[in-house]
Amino acid sequence: MAKNNSSSTPVPDTAWLAHGRHLGPEPEQDVRRNLIALKAAGVLDDFLELEPVEAARSTALHPRDESADPGPAARRVFEARWRVGGDVTVRAQLTTYDQEGRRKEGGGVRWVLAAEAEDAWDMYWPSPALMFWPDSERIEWDHDAVPGVRLRVANQLPKDDDELRRRLRECTRQSWYVHVVVHEAMTPDALGQQPVSVHLPPSLRHQVVEHRATPEQAQIADFAMKRELGVRLPRGGAVVLPTAARGADAEADRFTVRNVFLDGSTPTELLDSIKEFAALPQSMPEEAEQTLTRLRQGWHLLTPDEELAHARIMVTKYAEALEAMTTSRDRYREAAEAAHAALAEINGGDGAPGGAAPGATAKGKGDGSPLSAFTKMFGRFQEPKKEK
Repeated sequence: MAKNNSSSTPVPDTAWLAHGRHLGPEPEQDVRRNLIALKAAGVLDDFLELEPVEAARSTALHPRDESADPGPAARRVFEARWRVGGDVTVRAQLTTYDQEGRRKEGGGVRWVLAAEAEDAWDMYWPSPALMFWPDSERIEWDHDAVPGVRLRVANQLPKDDDELRRRLRECTRQSWYVHVVVHEAMTPDALGQQPVSVHLPPSLRHQVVEHRATPEQAQIADFAMKRELGVRLPRGGAVVLPTAARGADAEADRFTVRNVFLDGSTPTELLDSIKEFAALPQSMPEEAEQTLTRLRQGWHLLTPDEELAHARIMVTKYAEALEAMTTSRDRYREAAEAAHAALAEINGGDGAPGGAAPGATAKGKGDGSPLSAFTKMFGRFQEPKKEK
């Protein structure tokens, strides 16, 4: 069973998480245009674009820490806020990153997205991905972290056995998505080539990656999945790939569908299996946990009520700081007045120590010495000693 680099923190039922790669030339411009259009259409309440440095230094409603910093590789931070189900507010944050080897290997620009609602997430709500990315197949924002794998399409499995096993391992270890393998009993027509994800609820549609095994790949795909993941691929059927993050490997048969008709009809049994699998408790990948933390602790797009609450917090902090400064100033002034009074007593008000006439000599270390005068004056500001 493949292991996922996951934390022990479960994904909250209010959160929606995704990551991927954009292979186009101007990913930030694609996001910007989509946000502007959706706000103009009234879909979004508001959105905000920040440079990473500005995002790291900006003061948010919650205390900031290092986990709220998008990091030096970040290119842009976008925030958006919208409402679903009538009055449930959703806050989402998309960050784009430079991908190593982008020019040489076509790695594109990496992105991470976290959205969180004020209530438990409903799969029939709009997909947060389409709040940032355009709903256009011509814009390639939907490539998974696993090379050669995309959302919104039916991905053909590699022909080579070693490549096929490597693909399965990477999909169950590196990806945040639900992966489904469908075997084509016969070569499908145009309707059958359409991915099954188009039949899924909107929010789940961009959480599922579909793989296709050709008719002649039935045996090799079945053998590879049995060896790598402990599941079987029925001829003309489908299986949801298990992951350590969801802990579903003990019930692999539960998510196996014997027959899937690729004729354009709705594959109800397969869709039900995908929904059930997606609803399982899931531990967060490490990067996903950091992404959700940045959303919560590095949020900048405040509502008017949040801005008012933030202003009140800042007023309280400034008042406390002013009070501390005033107290410090008063103590400094008292000390200065004490020092001035001590000097006046030493000089006797006319420049002569102790008020003595010019040429007169002091007798011993009497009460008129400068040290005793300072001690006497500053003693007034000391707390009285407790009697034993």
